[in-house]
This record gives sequence, structure tokens and C-alpha cells, in this order.
Amino acid sequence: MNTNNESTRSKTALITGASSGIGYELAQLLASDRYNLVLVARSADKLKQIADEFTRQFGISVKIISLDLSVPDAPEKVFRELQQDAIAIDILVNNAGFASYGFFAETDLNAELQMMQLNMVALTHLTKLFLKEMVSRHQGKILNIASTAAFQPGPLMAVYYATKAYVLSFSEALANELQGSGVTITALCPGPTESGFQARANMEESKLVSGKRIMDAKTVAEIGYRGLMKGETVVIPGLKNKLLALSVRFTPRNLVTKIVRSMQERV
Repeated sequence: MNTNNESTRSKTALITGASSGIGYELAQLLASDRYNLVLVARSADKLKQIADEFTRQFGISVKIISLDLSVPDAPEKVFRELQQDAIAIDILVNNAGFASYGFFAETDLNAELQMMQLNMVALTHLTKLFLKEMVSRHQGKILNIASTAAFQPGPLMAVYYATKAYVLSFSEALANELQGSGVTITALCPGPTESGFQARANMEESKLVSGKRIMDAKTVAEIGYRGLMKGETVVIPGLKNKLLALSVRFTPRNLVTKIVRSMQERV
């Protein structure tokens, strides 16, 4: 007999890369809507501070998992730990990711392999693990953080742009496969955003961000969150970013690449 436990249990969201930037802002939005949280990031201290903050402010439960998701078996560890604790995930936010900057012939291979593992493989692995349960329950939402970088090649950040193209393509394909299932997939494609992202990528002097007014992480998160809850497939925050993504479709590919190169170069 169905006791309707699904409709009465508390909802839980898992957010990767939750210790700062867009991930933190999305976690706060979910907490304010009374979702219990599972926060995954490398920094245990930051996660503990956030967990204490959200627990006090919103009266929710927060589980923290301190892991480096660029390690190949990390997604499986997250999944097993939640299974052991009987925590079902209703919303999965694949936010963790990073970039590197420079000519591919000169950049660090290990860093780029780690980036590919985190930006693409871990995202795919987590989606595979949690999507099956969502489909079986006929409800769930997944938000994959892509980028406006997904719409064109990116000289001086060649691998990063390629990883985000993968995230967008993957998300759009899954959204089509899941029509009618009760599960939605949303790709959030922000442009340059105020966060620690640029510093980690060593691109603070790039023309793309240097001296520019760029969107803050809170605004990006709010726009992405609304799109997620509506079940939109692709969300591009900001009119300028939307126009950029659209214009790429009608511009010769070699010209697009030259324009992006000029934007990426250092001041």
C-alpha cells in the first residue's frame, strides 16, 4: 500500500562547489525555500560556517561533505554516503568547476586534466547516479552550471570553453530525453561573474573582465534559480549575454574565434 511518504518527506538539495560564489548563493536560495541541504566542496571549514549560518537562519538541516570532486571516485563516495544516511536528493546542482588561462601549448596539463574531470566527468557521474532515483520517483530537478563560453571556441581558455560546451550539449540532450518524466534539466549559462573564479584562473587582467562591470553571483543565482524552478532548459542571465549567444549563430566561425581571442587577451 502506498503511504504517500514521498509527498510528506522534507525536500533536499545537493549543491557542489557550495562554499562560495554562485554555489553559495544558490544554496542560500534553496535554504530560504526550506530545502534541507547537502553541501559539497573541498573546504571543510567554510562548509561548516555555512552550515551553521543556514541552520540558524532558516531552521533546516545541512549535511556537509568535504571532498575534491576532481578525484575520480569522489562522486560515488558522495552517493554512497547519502544512501547510507537514507537521504534522497530532489534537486542536484552541479556547480563545481574551474578554469585555466593561457596558450594551450604552455599551460599545465595536469591542471587541465583535473579541470576536465571536474567540469565534465564529475558532473556527468553525479547526474547519472542521482537521475535514476529521480526518474523512478517521477520528480526531480538538475541544474548544471555551463557558461556563455559554451556557445563558441575560446582561445587562451581552450579547454575551459570546451568543457562548458559539453555541459550545455549534455544538458540539452537530457532535457529532451526526460520530457514527460517529471524530471527537468536546466543549463545555467552566465557570462563573467564576480566571484573567485577569475583569480583562480589567473585571468584578472583579461580584457573580458578587467575594468568591466560584470554581474554579481547573487543576481546570476537568482535568475538561474527561477529558471530551474520553471523547468527551463537553458537560462542565460542578462540581455547582453543573451544577445552574444544569439549572435554567434549568425557569425562566421573563424570570425567568432578571432573576436573571442581579442576579448581574452590581457590588457
